[in-house]
Amino acid sequence: MRPLPMLALICLALGGCAEAEAPEESVCFGTPENGSLENGTSLPLSGANFGSYSYLGWQLGRMHVHSKVNAVLLDAFTSLETSAPGKVFVVGETGWASGGRFRPHKTHQNGLSVDLMVPVTRDGASVPLPGSSWNRFGYDLEFSDDGVLGEYRIDWDALGLWLRELHGAAQRRGVPIRRVIFEVPLQKHLFATRHGAYLRRNIVFSTKPAWVRHDEHVHVDFAVPCRPAKDD
Repeated sequence: MRPLPMLALICLALGGCAEAEAPEESVCFGTPENGSLENGTSLPLSGANFGSYSYLGWQLGRMHVHSKVNAVLLDAFTSLETSAPGKVFVVGETGWASGGRFRPHKTHQNGLSVDLMVPVTRDGASVPLPGSSWNRFGYDLEFSDDGVLGEYRIDWDALGLWLRELHGAAQRRGVPIRRVIFEVPLQKHLFATRHGAYLRRNIVFSTKPAWVRHDEHVHVDFAVPCRPAKDD
């Protein structure tokens, strides 16, 4: 039998503690390009197999999403603990707790957008994408069209599995993936993995060049019914 956690011991000593109320479900307004959010929820700083792109970014509140999107992401990471043991995943920027303009991004305004930093290997081992203030916490890194950056290699199979588990979790939660943006020349490597056919069949990938190169991260937009955008 596991020992009781400290909080439980304190509660017993005090004669019981009231249960914490579940957070309110988020409400999104407008679109990722022009919207806002109420009751946005912060993604965890880290978990058993994932971490934030930046402790500072997380502290500043740049990792909030709609509560339904939060649940999808955490479900996917739980599945990946079994399907991808030993792999390391990094979540990039998502948005503010109240949504709205999220510079330098053109989207991420209503809690339905998430950046997934590409999983990488170094000397064959899964490692976090090397993010720091010197490379804008990973966003200024540039991979070749073969997914190579110095000693780092994009882990195509891990990326394909991540998107597959994300899609599965989204389907179970009733929160469809609306689209994925990933640098077009790199998509062929993703589709060449054992997950390629599944991804092509189930996820819409943008085939247009993005306004900035999306090679160090994959942008995912989810589909949740939102209210009309609020008037300024």
